[in-house]
Amino acid sequence: MRRRVAVIATPNNAAALAAKAATTTIPIVFGVAQDPTRLGLVASLAPPGGNATGINFFPGEVVAKRLGLLHDLVPKAVRIAVLVNPANAAVAEATLREIPEAARALGLQTQVLNASTNREIEAAFAALARDRADALFVAGDGFFSSRRVQFATLATRDRIPAAYSERDYVAAGGLMSYGTDLSEVFHQVGVYTGSILKGTKPADLPVLQPTKFEFALNLQTARALGLEVPPQLLASVDEAID
Repeated sequence: MRRRVAVIATPNNAAALAAKAATTTIPIVFGVAQDPTRLGLVASLAPPGGNATGINFFPGEVVAKRLGLLHDLVPKAVRIAVLVNPANAAVAEATLREIPEAARALGLQTQVLNASTNREIEAAFAALARDRADALFVAGDGFFSSRRVQFATLATRDRIPAAYSERDYVAAGGLMSYGTDLSEVFHQVGVYTGSILKGTKPADLPVLQPTKFEFALNLQTARALGLEVPPQLLASVDEAID
């Protein structure tokens, strides 16, 4: 605000909310993992009104799709643990809103676990082993993503099939992921930022939702877990890592 910048680009929830709280005049371009109307960033998706616009990369149907792919990969699984980060309330609440209906449709039972620190991730895996969960669904979360090697290591150690939100988990040794192509999100934040620098008003740019989603699968991890990947599922994979 003091530097009187022409536009603020904020590709995450916390920064977007901080920017919105700080100014009602400087244009803001956000990339958020929650409904921006619920967050109070915009009045509506089209037109957004006010000084903010951007892209929302957490449509609810992605949660159901990811859970469905996990079920296809581990068809004998019945009890699914769902791990969320309560410190990231917006994403945790959105995940927990979508999961029950998706689980019922697949005949799955769910158990919610919380983790906001490295030690709590360790404790969550201890609970998984103790309660004999059949698989793990990890909510999309920036902190979790930063601990993707820890997740892959623990899931391999405990032989827990796990589904994640980003392909970086799979590259680190995680089993599978399904979610938004984040490079597309960041690219669109850049496109909108450029448009505003050329004179377009944020109120005239509708909030977008991504059209490209990635399904990544680590075949080596699948073999280590003794999973046989159905041919039709393998055919739908966007990236197979071996």
